[in-house]
Amino acid sequence: MLTRAAVLTAFDAPMAIHEVELDDPGPGEVLVRVKASGVCGSDLKALLGKSPVVSRLPYVLGHESAGIVESVGPGVTTVAPGDHVIIAMNGPCGACPRCGAGDFHLCTGPARLTAIMGGPPRMRLDGAEVRRFIGIGSFAEHALVADAMCVKIPPHAPFAAMALLACGVITGVGAVLNVARVRPGSSVLVVGCGGVGLNVIQGAVLAGATTIIAADVAEAKLKLAARFGATHTVPADALPADVDYAFDATGAPGVLARAFAATRPGGTTVMVGSPPRGVPLELDPGLLFASRRLLGTQGGDAVPRRDLPMLVDQYLLGRLDLDGLISAQLPLEELDTALTHLQHGSLARTVITL
Repeated sequence: MLTRAAVLTAFDAPMAIHEVELDDPGPGEVLVRVKASGVCGSDLKALLGKSPVVSRLPYVLGHESAGIVESVGPGVTTVAPGDHVIIAMNGPCGACPRCGAGDFHLCTGPARLTAIMGGPPRMRLDGAEVRRFIGIGSFAEHALVADAMCVKIPPHAPFAAMALLACGVITGVGAVLNVARVRPGSSVLVVGCGGVGLNVIQGAVLAGATTIIAADVAEAKLKLAARFGATHTVPADALPADVDYAFDATGAPGVLARAFAATRPGGTTVMVGSPPRGVPLELDPGLLFASRRLLGTQGGDAVPRRDLPMLVDQYLLGRLDLDGLISAQLPLEELDTALTHLQHGSLARTVITL
């Protein structure tokens, strides 16, 4: 079939909308008509040539998305045409050793690893293969994905809000609930109040933290943090001390070490933001002797079909603010504008709607 997509053909350059050829779904695959796709920092890194999984162009970016199932391949029984779905960032195979141990977020199945590097060849532009970001490529009218990545949602749930659950929300909330396992009544520090950091704050609220301290260099983002549940706000150069949990949502060099030093003995720090590769992390080893823990996460260590329905329920019950995260909705033709907003840090989240 033919569909329209924004294709990245050169790093740090505008993307043009092209008509591309997309295969019909094969065994275990689902064709989704994309209705909304959030613009994420991972997309910006890929655009700038800084993503470890995007090297050989051309590419269709986009991964934080939701839409309607248009058709399914042989063997697909979990979704059917007409179903509304979130496209999750990963679809565990359920058969590899890590899945067998219950570590679904660390799946090493061949299909999963192939998807991370652009997916199997399913899309072409003028006869040449076009890769799809982590096997999705949702800056397009259609996405062809593995059925394990599709999570059904109620038909009345708005697509723009549901798209955000796929990456920014599950990463932030999952870092709190799945990784740190924040306890009720505890104190939490969140450094970086962009799209992911705001959801760390929301996760801390859901976990029952009573002191939630937000830190950022931008006053506007601190005001947003207060709206999403922060009880205190501080400049990023004035971090408090002796908190139970700290989260670095920036990925900026040096921030993680400062967040780690802000925890009490026995405290936990989670690296949520992705730091530049090859930049060494310097920690005071004496802090480790006090049983402080430093943890990493990818996508909030989420199990999509377990965690995403829970978050949908929290949104529909009014306990999770997704609408407030959306600063703008733009058509596919204005994707470059959305990426510029992201690069300047001027908006919480822009959603491409189709």
